[in-house]
Order: sequence, then structure tokens, then C-alpha cells
Amino acid sequence: MMEEGPPAPKMLRMVYFVGAGFLCTFAINKWREMERNSLLKQEQEKNQQHGDAALLHQTPPNSIHKAMK
Repeated sequence: MMEEGPPAPKMLRMVYFVGAGFLCTFAINKWREMERNSLLKQEQEKNQQHGDAALLHQTPPNSIHKAMK
């Protein structure tokens, strides 16, 4: 039978596990940020190609109400 040693190896494994969780979470968030930035960049390029029509899409929908007040 194995003799039980100090609890340090168990704690070390737990710290490694928690660290791996943080690393995976960071990687997932970074990937989402890169995807979002890519989509925003594609939208901006698409809007620049459309010229003045893109300005109509960028105005907030309540801008008319603000102007009338």
C-alpha cells in the first residue's frame, strides 16, 4: 500500500488545475475578442464601400426626437 505523504502534492495539483482553468478562460475570452474585432472591421469596410448610405445606418433612431424637442 502507498503511504500517505504530506498534503503539498494534492495542493499543487489543485493549483495547477485552477491555473489551467484561468488560462483556458483567458484564451476563450481572447478568441471572442478577436472574432468580435474581425466582424467590426468587416462591417466598417462594408460601410465605407457604401459611402453615404452608411451614414444613414449610423444615426441613432431617436435622433429625430432629440431634434424636435
